[in-house]
Amino acid sequence: MIRREFLHLMAVSGPLAAVPAGGASALEGGAGGFERMNGHLWQVYRLARAKHSVYPAVQSQLIALNDALRDGRGRAGSLRVAAGDLFQLAGELAFDADRNHDAASSYALAASASKEAGAYDLWACALIRSAYVDLSERRYRRAADTLGAARRVALRGDSGLATKYWAAAVQAEASAGLGDLNACEAALDEAEKVADLGDREPAAGWLRFDGSRLAEERGARYFQLDRLDLAEAALKDALELGPPAVGPSFRRRGAVLVDLAAIGARRKDSEQVVRYGREALALARASGSGYAIRRLSTLTAELDAVGRDRGVAELKAEIGGLSA
Repeated sequence: MIRREFLHLMAVSGPLAAVPAGGASALEGGAGGFERMNGHLWQVYRLARAKHSVYPAVQSQLIALNDALRDGRGRAGSLRVAAGDLFQLAGELAFDADRNHDAASSYALAASASKEAGAYDLWACALIRSAYVDLSERRYRRAADTLGAARRVALRGDSGLATKYWAAAVQAEASAGLGDLNACEAALDEAEKVADLGDREPAAGWLRFDGSRLAEERGARYFQLDRLDLAEAALKDALELGPPAVGPSFRRRGAVLVDLAAIGARRKDSEQVVRYGREALALARASGSGYAIRRLSTLTAELDAVGRDRGVAELKAEIGGLSA
């Protein structure tokens, strides 16, 4: 349903470019209201343990934006910015629910609306999110190409924002997937430069990257490259941020736990597998996140290496039941 609304919105947005400047200016308050509401929805989404709970509010906002576009209630450029923002949030919801096709469609529409509005940072973020879909399906070369485009677009944006550093952090994942350690580490080193921006508050909900997740990113990339000692050290640093209430989200913490359990599997350490795997399983159950469940399912392929262990066998069975 979200996708149908998006397609309709894009179909009716084109004629708004012809609205006379004077007439649109008188209606600009409508676009400002969408921007404020979008910001609120991003905040609610970020704090929600169960991301799908935000869906009804996003759907209502989407319908309202559709109506504004249809009725010409606002300046075309501002409404396109609001659309590019909202499309990304809807894509996040779809991606979390493991609906990758819907997520990709949402991100493509976000990129189109942002490009038409000349909102370079918003456009780059839509491309970055689109690359996440390819990464989740192991299309590393395609993701790398998209992220290269995102980094180029980000260079045309606000140099005071973290957009280009976020693109670099995600580029590291694509490089790791391609087996290129040097490119991966270079991208991570570039992402670390986000610290040079200082303690500035993130500009908007669609851009939250501040470097706080770089320890887990570095650990996950080393795990991809089978550098287990380096991976484990970085991932344990990430866990020290604390439980989800004060540290990483359920989804992020769950991904760290899955990687630590998988490291245990590769070392044939059943105790490590069960300890981290069970915590990841509990978080997936608590959040109901399709993404978290999908990440857990990747662990089962690693568990056969452990051999016959009752605790590992029970964990594998419970993960299978969750994924069914």
